[in-house]
Amino acid sequence: MVSIAALSLCGTFAAQAQDNTAAAAEDKPYKIAPDGTVDWATFSGFRRFNSTCFVCHGPDGAGSSFAPALVESLKRLSYEQFSEIVVNGKTDVNTANQRKMPSFGTDPNVMCYLDDIYAYLKARSDGVLGRGRPPKHADKPPEAAEAENACMGN
Repeated sequence: MVSIAALSLCGTFAAQAQDNTAAAAEDKPYKIAPDGTVDWATFSGFRRFNSTCFVCHGPDGAGSSFAPALVESLKRLSYEQFSEIVVNGKTDVNTANQRKMPSFGTDPNVMCYLDDIYAYLKARSDGVLGRGRPPKHADKPPEAAEAENACMGN
């Protein structure tokens, strides 16, 4: 009886470990090869972040006097929370500060690349991607070009 219970318990732990591994993989929307090559989405996110978001959130998502450091924020925000804020904006008013992030929900230069921006910032937040332009990146896959053209109306 003990061995059956032990096997059952072992199976439960193994299943939980597999679930945790799968969840950990889902939490990492970026891919970085051992030689430092980043996937296209992460590189695209770097480019898009630096075309729009860095104005307030500072270089490399490190923050500024206008907006918080996203490399710190993404340590606690889920993808859903991140996208909610980007799409709808956010107002944070209290006695210490008044901050307002505008909505980017209608800006195709942000919305068409929201997943890419998140991948880049999550890699920075997880500490696996340093500051500055990634030194190497994968080529743009045809699927990314098709999705971009469809989203941008080309």
